[in-house]
Amino acid sequence: MPDEILKGDISADKTLDASKTYFMTEQVFVKNGATLTIEAGTTIKSYRTGVSGAAPALVIEQGAKITAKGTASKPITFTSALPASQLPLIGTWGGVIVLGKAPIAGTTATDSIEGLPTGDGTYGGTDDADNSGTMQYVRIWYGGSVIGQNNEINGLTLGGVGSGTTLDHIEIAHNLDDGIEFFGGAARVKYLSVLFCGDDGIDSDQGWRGKIQYAV
Repeated sequence: MPDEILKGDISADKTLDASKTYFMTEQVFVKNGATLTIEAGTTIKSYRTGVSGAAPALVIEQGAKITAKGTASKPITFTSALPASQLPLIGTWGGVIVLGKAPIAGTTATDSIEGLPTGDGTYGGTDDADNSGTMQYVRIWYGGSVIGQNNEINGLTLGGVGSGTTLDHIEIAHNLDDGIEFFGGAARVKYLSVLFCGDDGIDSDQGWRGKIQYAV
């Protein structure tokens, strides 16, 4: 099957087929009410900068879901579109951002996530058990592009993500900024590997109240 370009808004349920290779050329926003399903074994390759100048990133907005159920033999891989001869290299694209409705600490109930333009990427709320979907056996490599001063994208950013979200067997490698960062919420992660990142391996802010079991 032919390769497919990913960009812009996903407003209805969509499935990424493992028989294709997908290329993110711009930021991709999965909108409220939509579910993005990614089949086991799928690879998503991203360019460094989109036409708009923003680093390509996958953003699961509040009320949207991701269903990415890889396996040990068929992981789901987010990586760079650069040729293998130029890798490993940090900061070659953005990252994966998941936004939920679980509480965050601070003076307001909601906030705008780092790594996106100010005003985009709302997260936070009142539902500790909010469910943003499932990510299992997912690899996120070579991300962390800088979009402004002190405004980099983490490999995996979890903003106000609730405990109803399933996150296990996650690997983040060669990210320019943090490997994974929790902004409030109550997300729980099992079997987490963070390797060769430029800033913190695991970071938290805004009163994250989740759990991690088995981390390297």
